[in-house]
Order: sequence, then structure tokens, then C-alpha cells
Amino acid sequence: MTYLPVTSARPEPLRVGLIGAGWMGSFHAKSLAQRIPDASLAAIADPALESAQPLAAELGVAHVTADPGDLFADPEIDAVVIAAPARFHAQLAIAAARAGKHVFCEKPASLDLDEFARVEQAVGEGGIHWQVGFNRRYAADFLAARRDVADGVVGTPQLLRSLTRDPGTGSIRNADRVPHGTIFVETLIHDFDALNWFNSGAEPVSVYVAADALVEPELRGMGFIDTAVVTIRYENGAIAAAEANYSALYGYDVRGEVFGSRGMVQAGRATETAALRFGAKGLSAETPRLNIELFADAYTAELADFVGQVRAKRDGGEAPDHGVPLTPGLADARRALAVARACIESVESGEAVRVAAILGG
Repeated sequence: MTYLPVTSARPEPLRVGLIGAGWMGSFHAKSLAQRIPDASLAAIADPALESAQPLAAELGVAHVTADPGDLFADPEIDAVVIAAPARFHAQLAIAAARAGKHVFCEKPASLDLDEFARVEQAVGEGGIHWQVGFNRRYAADFLAARRDVADGVVGTPQLLRSLTRDPGTGSIRNADRVPHGTIFVETLIHDFDALNWFNSGAEPVSVYVAADALVEPELRGMGFIDTAVVTIRYENGAIAAAEANYSALYGYDVRGEVFGSRGMVQAGRATETAALRFGAKGLSAETPRLNIELFADAYTAELADFVGQVRAKRDGGEAPDHGVPLTPGLADARRALAVARACIESVESGEAVRVAAILGG
């Protein structure tokens, strides 16, 4: 038997290194290895080798290390996905950019704006593509709503709403270890980006927060917050509300809404499946309990977009065109982080806080 030679014009897949083999990192690893044809998972770095090694073995990844610096030093790796704990995001992104690696960084991009400014500087000097993990933009219903806004379906946005209710049992495990402000910089940061994205072109002007420890009231004296409602005023006059709670007994609940001069669009659903049960006790339906259930497709789509953006930059091709601004970059991350930091200041002062003051303006 003689096989004919085949020459392929297909560019080499993007070789990606993963930093962080925890819950979110593991999902991203499987996307890179199994769900995104234009990518190849080349290496995994995590100080917890007991997590990284089994994941690498499952996915057929040959290179595992406890030191992310090994990925930065590897000339065969084109890009990194940062899924380490939030407090390490900025320093890892800076190191990656300085090594010339393209960066996909899970949210939040940083925990404070001064540190994020150093990320921006490193990205600019490195000439790399940098993207943050605001996955809601890639959920089919949120993207459809954004396209409706762009098409004028709602007219001029007047009222906007976004909410995150994490699934829970009525108590929060290890609540006393949750850092101050986490509900704003790690949870509601998604809602802030969604609202900014829906109301594109208008900067957030001021923030006012009502917040408390309602799930774990005994931690109130420690400054712990598990429930918050944030009001945001925008420069175009629109008013937005973002709310969060850490213990929704019925499951993971994420929704968005834009009301305007001509109508309204909504995104998000209360159930994971369309199957409804009718019985003696009434109506019931399944609800999602995990982020990777509710946003499985969105998590994959955001990485596919990242890979497409980097390949276009590397190979000189066309970047993905989504019809509306989609890929969240440095300016989007900074804007959402500024709102989150303004929220922390509003909680501490009990007053509305101007976002420009947080940005130093």
C-alpha cells in the first residue's frame, strides 16, 4: 500500500499553556484539548501537582510543572490561559506579557487599579493579545440581547438590570475566609461588565451600594457581605441595577435586562432544561447548580474567540467578526474593576461614589 503525500495549508494550532488546574482551569483545559480544533494544550502549570498531573494524564498533555515560569520560558508555547486564584492574576499576566505570550486571564484581571495599570503597561510593551474572561458576553441569550440593543430594538437604554444568585444551601462554607469586597471584585464584576457592554459607549458615572450579610448575619461585624444591590448611573442618563446573593436554594440564577424607549430585551433563564413537570404538588423544572452547567457553551466560545484573535494576530489573517463588539479587552476590564472598587468605597462611606474619583480623575 502506498499513501499519497498531502500538503496542508492549515496553520499550526495555537499552542497554549494553562496556569491553574482547579475547577475553572480543568474546564478550560478540556476545551483547549478537546473542543477547540485550532488550539493545542501544550502544558499545565500548578503548584498543586496532585491536581495538575491527573488532569494532564487524562488529556494526554506531556508537560506538567509546578512553576508557571517554565511556560513563559518555553519558546514552543504561544499563549497562556490564567486560571489561578484571583490574587495572582495580575502578576502572572505581567510575566506572560513580558515573555511575549498572549494572555487569556480569568476574571478579575486584578484586585486593584494600580496593579492593573502595570498589566496594561506590560501588555502594551509586549505587543500581545490580552483578553479577560467575561463569559456572559458569549452566552447565546446575552449575545442576542446585545445585538438587539445594537439594532435599536429597545431604542435608547433607560433602565438596565443584571443579577447573579449563586446556588447555595442557606449557609456559606468557609464564609469567614472570604476576603473583603469579594462579592464586588469577583462576583458582581461579571454584572458590571454586562451592564457596561449593554450600555456601550456610555461611561459609568457614579455607584451607590446597599449591602449586608443576610445569609451569614453573624459575620456582619467582620465586614462580610453576601448580599448586595448596586445602583449605577451612566453618563447618557441610564440607570442600572446589579444584585448578588451567595445562596439561592433553587440553583444558579443569572439574568440581564435592558429597557429602553422602544422596548425591552431580557437574557438568562431560570431553568436548565425546557422539560416541565406537572404533578400534585404543582409545577417543577430542573435548575443548574454549577457555572459549568449554565455557561458551558459560553466558556468554550470565549476561549475559541481568544484562539481566533491570537491566530489572526500571529498568522496575519482575519480576526473573528461577531457583528457587535464582543472580545473583552483591557478597557473593559478596567471599567468593570473601577465600578467594583467604587462599590467597596460606597459600602465603607455609605454614600454614592464617583467612578472618575476611583480612576484618579
